[in-house]
Amino acid sequence: MVCLGNICRSPLAEGILKSKIDSSKVIVDSAGTGHWHIGDEPDKRSIAVGKKYNIDITNQRGRQFSIDDFENFDMIYVMDNSNKEDVLALAQSDSHKEKVKLILDEIFPGENVDVPDPYFGGNAGFDKVYEMLDKACDEIAKRL
Repeated sequence: MVCLGNICRSPLAEGILKSKIDSSKVIVDSAGTGHWHIGDEPDKRSIAVGKKYNIDITNQRGRQFSIDDFENFDMIYVMDNSNKEDVLALAQSDSHKEKVKLILDEIFPGENVDVPDPYFGGNAGFDKVYEMLDKACDEIAKRL
């Protein structure tokens, strides 16, 4: 799960998907394309919306997406088209590129819908993001 800073959307996506799968069989992680929040805990509003749905993301820490992630993960879900461009710019092969998908393509196939970044908005934006990611993660979990 990849967003810009790895403190709002991707930590929520990581936590939501982990809550829906057998973690002994599937590894779920998150990262940001930027370096600003390496080592930071998720945004307090993401933590709060997660807790509202019994998902604890307080132990997650921000990290930056790296080229090694192409080898370490089978799927790379990005939160928006800007993140997708940044991740694809690091891809070193077609097989790397094929792993990168917009997460909302799971519920809006081929429509290129972004998960909006709630960072500069109010708490309602985090609730909306949670709902979108929850639906997308339901679809991902069905295939896992």
